[in-house]
Amino acid sequence: MSTASPNVAATLVERMGLKTLVESCLVLDEGVASAKDIEIGMMMGAGILPGPFTRADGAGLDTLLEQLERAHEEWGELYAAPVILRRLVAQGRLGKKSGQGFFPYPSPDAGEQRETVLLETRGDVAIAWLNRPPANALSPQAIRDLISLWEEVDGKVRALVIASTNIFTFCAGADIKEFPNMSPDAEGAELVQSAHRFMRAMEGSPTVTVAAVNSIAFGGGCELAMACDIRIAAESASFGQPEINLGIIPGFGGTQRLPRLVGEAKALEMNLSGDPIDAYEAHRVGLANQVVPDHELFDTALAWARQIAQKAPIAIEEIKKRSGHGDLDEGLAAEAEGFARALRSEDAREGIGAFLGKRRPRFRGR
Repeated sequence: MSTASPNVAATLVERMGLKTLVESCLVLDEGVASAKDIEIGMMMGAGILPGPFTRADGAGLDTLLEQLERAHEEWGELYAAPVILRRLVAQGRLGKKSGQGFFPYPSPDAGEQRETVLLETRGDVAIAWLNRPPANALSPQAIRDLISLWEEVDGKVRALVIASTNIFTFCAGADIKEFPNMSPDAEGAELVQSAHRFMRAMEGSPTVTVAAVNSIAFGGGCELAMACDIRIAAESASFGQPEINLGIIPGFGGTQRLPRLVGEAKALEMNLSGDPIDAYEAHRVGLANQVVPDHELFDTALAWARQIAQKAPIAIEEIKKRSGHGDLDEGLAAEAEGFARALRSEDAREGIGAFLGKRRPRFRGR
């Protein structure tokens, strides 16, 4: 039985790798699937780990463009460099080494960083990178880290972008595993109140906040996005308030901010059903300001931040304060009481236990 020579094997690997990237780019450019879906599909369906876009970002898009130009000359039209690859290189989006390729990559500031959130500053704009993969769950530590980061940047930068370090999730919500250990009237109440104070501080600050929602934004993740001034959604993003399925209610503003953004009927539907909506539905009902292709999300959010950062800070602060709907603080206080009551219920214990035990809950109304 003959075996391929090392040179033949290397050529085969190169050709297959380049062709995979070309086809992935064509599928993306034709709108057949989003960058995230292509990445996940190729990892799970074809066993390509990491996926083609992550692999390309790591190698350097400019390097791959040069390789494709040589391959085009040697192996023919099937290896012509895709338009999207040429465009990204022309824009200086070269992958990990430039901080942005098909996906964004954080370059945290020097010095000590927080456990669950990374801070990166780019002039007058800062980025808070949610960094607790795979779910970026809002544990008590994550809330403390967000508050600490906010206190560091509030009023000191002109805009803050909140983004995720992974392609799978923006933020899947509160850390359900922490709930059984919480006293509803002590730790649970303090978690909710501290989250409320933090999000209200964002809403009253001269620092503009932009959420770059790249994927799942459920529960507390949706509420975190709603507390931002602007929400940019990737095509593969989804929003939802699934707390009802655990026998509890939204606790970080979902009963108050959601109706103000999408209307009472739609908010009631989302909060009672727990069903998520996709990015385009979120845009239609007013939950997202703009929907963009996955690979354009971070640059678009950064562009929004930089544009608004050029405006007068005092005017920004006054517009934000005066544009707030009345009685939000009263509504949040009522929500906190409702959250504590729901968390004390048997249904909450059943819902949380069922979630952790991967079974269907049996709610009894107690």
